[in-house]
Amino acid sequence: WLKPRWRESPAGRCCAGVWAPRPRGCAAMPGTNCQKAIQTWSEKNEGANAAEAKVVKLMCLSPPIEKLDSSLNQLEAVEHLSLSTNCIDKMIPLPALKNLTILSLGRNQIKKITGLEEVGPTLKELWISYNGISSCDGLTPCIKLTTLFMSNNQIKDWGELAKLQANPELVNLLLVGNPIYDGLSKKQARPKVLEHVPKIGTLDGELLTGEDDGDEEE
Repeated sequence: WLKPRWRESPAGRCCAGVWAPRPRGCAAMPGTNCQKAIQTWSEKNEGANAAEAKVVKLMCLSPPIEKLDSSLNQLEAVEHLSLSTNCIDKMIPLPALKNLTILSLGRNQIKKITGLEEVGPTLKELWISYNGISSCDGLTPCIKLTTLFMSNNQIKDWGELAKLQANPELVNLLLVGNPIYDGLSKKQARPKVLEHVPKIGTLDGELLTGEDDGDEEE
């Protein structure tokens, strides 16, 4: 039998094109701590030194990661850190990750965006779809953020999107699956998003042409 090949996308992790199911609750057994997750990653990557790695993927662990902790700060060289498809309930500051440009936390149990003050100056992409986030607070430190994948969360108030104007370089936004879209097609939702975030160039995976309106697609 061939070992399944895993790959990552902005929303989470999949195998052979099929999504790994999002954990509905933390397992009865204790979760995997971050130090153990890093050790496991190193073993699976021929003893690679995590402190020197530019890409570290601690995804879909069994048992899942439940809590982030300071052991992640040993990843001083990491540029792309993936923690998707676990049971993480809270983001934490990671002051040692001075090179981080992509942070993936999709398919967890996060309710609030926090802890980005230290990584904000370098972070360009935040992948945080399939969580329980209801506010766009917490993104102000991310002055270089170009990409925000935040689909399938709990954004209910259109006014929350106005907070994204504090991210001047944001051009790629994914919001489909949030309650603000209820009863609307993606095309109908488009002008409402642009009212609050007028400078984006791609919305929900579609390039904006400047000719978009709220008419239903035929």
